[in-house]
Amino acid sequence: MDEITEINSKGQPYKVKIDEAELKSKVDPLSFDVLRKSATETAFTGEYTDSETIGVYRCKACSAELFRSDTKFHSGCGWPSFYAPTADDAVELIEDRSLFPRVRTEVRCSACGSHLGHVFSGEGYAVPTDQRWCINSVALVLEPKN
Repeated sequence: MDEITEINSKGQPYKVKIDEAELKSKVDPLSFDVLRKSATETAFTGEYTDSETIGVYRCKACSAELFRSDTKFHSGCGWPSFYAPTADDAVELIEDRSLFPRVRTEVRCSACGSHLGHVFSGEGYAVPTDQRWCINSVALVLEPKN
């Protein structure tokens, strides 16, 4: 995977421009590496992996709404799993060949282009979409519902 650019997969600039130096000063090193360098946190270490708190999950880089707790499920994979994003345009999907020959689908925030994780289909989970949106906890901020 490449480092994040300012241009989305449609050749358009992202709606939110991220000041890399400012973001680096505001988040921990792992969050920065995941969000801007497409790294991955270690399985079963993330803050939200087993969270059952009701609320909205936002992009840690730009605060865009990405997922809601009502689409979160326990997949046992070691990362927070959702069966759908909040809206079709909340995320951007990018072909990822970094584990060639295996092809995966990378998930990025559609507002700022930050790396979030990957989405997988057809794994047999009993969820409405048969998808597992496997998202790094360090790429998210949970806004609990009051």
